Amino acid sequence: MADPSSYRPKPGQIPDSPGVYKFRDEHRRVIYVGKAKNLRQRLANYFQDLAGLHPRTRTMVTTAASVEWTVVSTEVEALQLEYSWIKEFDPRFNVKYRDDKSYPYLAVTLNEEFPRVQVMRGAKKKGVRYFGPYGHAWAIRETVDLMLRVFPVRTCSAGVFKNAERTGRPCLLGYIGKCSAPCVGRVSPEEHRDLAEEFCDFMAGRTGTYIRRLEKDMMQAAEEMEYERAARLRDDAGALKRAMEKSAVVLADATDADLIAVAEDELEAAVQIFHVRGGRVRGQRGWVTDKVEAVDTAGLVEHALQQLYGEETGDSVPKEVLVPALPEDPDAVSQWLAGRRGSQVSLRIPQRGDKKDLMVTVQRNAQQALGLHKTKRASDLTTRSRALEEIAEALGLDTAPLRVECFDISHLQGDDVVASMVVFEDGLARKSEYRRFQIKGFEGQDDVRSMHEVIGRRFKRYLHEKERTGEWEETPAPTGPVPGPSAPTGSAPAPTQPTGSGPASTAPPAPAPAGLAPGEPAPGAEASAAPEGAAVQEEPREDDGRPKRFAYPPQLVVVDGGQPQVAAAKRALDELGIDDIAVCGLAKRLEEVWLPDDDDPVVLPRSSEGLYLLQRIRDEAHRFAITYQRAKRAKRIRSSPLDDVPGLGDTRKQALIKHFGSVKKLRQATIDEICEVPGIGRRTAESVAVAFAAAAPAAPAVNTATGEIIEEDDGGSRT
Repeated sequence: MADPSSYRPKPGQIPDSPGVYKFRDEHRRVIYVGKAKNLRQRLANYFQDLAGLHPRTRTMVTTAASVEWTVVSTEVEALQLEYSWIKEFDPRFNVKYRDDKSYPYLAVTLNEEFPRVQVMRGAKKKGVRYFGPYGHAWAIRETVDLMLRVFPVRTCSAGVFKNAERTGRPCLLGYIGKCSAPCVGRVSPEEHRDLAEEFCDFMAGRTGTYIRRLEKDMMQAAEEMEYERAARLRDDAGALKRAMEKSAVVLADATDADLIAVAEDELEAAVQIFHVRGGRVRGQRGWVTDKVEAVDTAGLVEHALQQLYGEETGDSVPKEVLVPALPEDPDAVSQWLAGRRGSQVSLRIPQRGDKKDLMVTVQRNAQQALGLHKTKRASDLTTRSRALEEIAEALGLDTAPLRVECFDISHLQGDDVVASMVVFEDGLARKSEYRRFQIKGFEGQDDVRSMHEVIGRRFKRYLHEKERTGEWEETPAPTGPVPGPSAPTGSAPAPTQPTGSGPASTAPPAPAPAGLAPGEPAPGAEASAAPEGAAVQEEPREDDGRPKRFAYPPQLVVVDGGQPQVAAAKRALDELGIDDIAVCGLAKRLEEVWLPDDDDPVVLPRSSEGLYLLQRIRDEAHRFAITYQRAKRAKRIRSSPLDDVPGLGDTRKQALIKHFGSVKKLRQATIDEICEVPGIGRRTAESVAVAFAAAAPAAPAVNTATGEIIEEDDGGSRT
């Protein structure tokens, strides 16, 4: 715990202009971002007597080790910079609403030649018109099905569209009149785009024009005794009215507005948003967040506005935003919203009439969302807490293991040996911390040796981070050999034992393996997103404020396996001088928990929540490992001798395969025959022949399920 006075700036150093400030911890990670009209006055509030601070603020300033600030010209710039930094650094003490990327939207892809109507989730794309969000995808499909009678816009995928163009036959929707079939030229691109824009106008709330037009055409058709056409127009008008009935009128003046309500208690807050377009509720969404900073309703509203409109532009920001409390600086927020929209935006609290009544409904939804969340979370938290306590008691740990890392080895008969590391914090998977490894220290199948290598590489990276941040202190090396378990051949010798134990005094990294510079990370510890064969990315700079890879130690290491795997993991930690991390293994056969140096396993009851959590963690590690191993195997199988021919690109490879029909026939071809392929010269043909001669034909592969011989037929792939 740091003393805030140790890093408090002198009053004269802090400007009295608008700006954004960052608190960093002792490892230079950004833990809080804030903005202020007057930086000097705002920062002075954090350095008063600790007894006078809110408990959450007190925790933040004692966790921090430094503060820095950036001066901006206006409060609007401060608001935008604060939002950008919160998104970039993900500070632990800032209120963060869970992103609602899972909400489905009705989207019209106006950026395509033939716009398509479809359900979309995830980040919004440029040139696509969105309506919603909706609570369920089926609600979107019901609405679209009704509207396609009147606006027969394309809804098919690119593959179906191209296939219809090729065959000259439209899909089923084209035959039943729910698609104008631009794929076969029934309408021109301009006519189809007009239909898509009319569809968007109707969804945006301009409904009366189209219904009146259909009713007028219906009456005219009836007068001309075209009764079938009149009946069809009658049904079209009815379909549009039914689509409109799905969203009732809530504001009679056809207002475009978003209504935001907040329900909160001491620990959590729920936010609900109703999107009203053309006086009708077109979408609804909500978030729940932990109140990790001292924030009132106005602050929660400001955070919600940043989350809601931080990446929106144009009509996605409505003309009117109704809130239960105005932010601290409503004028700056209004200017920021106006900049996002491109025109004036009204930010206010509804005082009377229909808008106030609707705000009461939104507030009621927020209260119900908070109550439902607390009911679910209470049960979930109780179960997870009991599971962690049972694990701590069974393994003899001093405290519950809040961070657990599990390792698993995967291979296919000794080929493509890989390992996975999954992380669970507070009993929940933290997928951003998952890592995967390639076994590089040896060839063949040896799960015990593989486990030793992976554990060693993971914690060498951890010690490397501690060395960079200066968290360990080296003591003079003792004379004579260092006692401890013997290391296997080729492993690094045990390092000097540091003073004390625990994360703050762990030994420095062991000497690097042969061919690796001192201090350089061990190979193969790539992040899970790193492409196959790519060089290990540089570690983030020490002062960039982002969390470091492999920087956090677990309280418990779980390995998939029994006593041999556990012993290998413990030996790897001992060789690095790490003695404050517990190790256990979970064997699949009888679900026994093995501890180092124990001859008998720990048997947890089958109904134990602790055993169930360990099984979930082990199964997740197995899933992650086998997914990576299968991807590597598939890539290796798809390889071809043609890949080794210098200067031979994909186009000429495909030309060779197309000319000869298969890799088998290409392998049997002479140099003169290869030269007959367009674009292949004699030198390239000789290189191809040499490559196939160097790659001896492998034994035929057999499908173990059917007993069939798998032939090579294209590009070296086995099918």
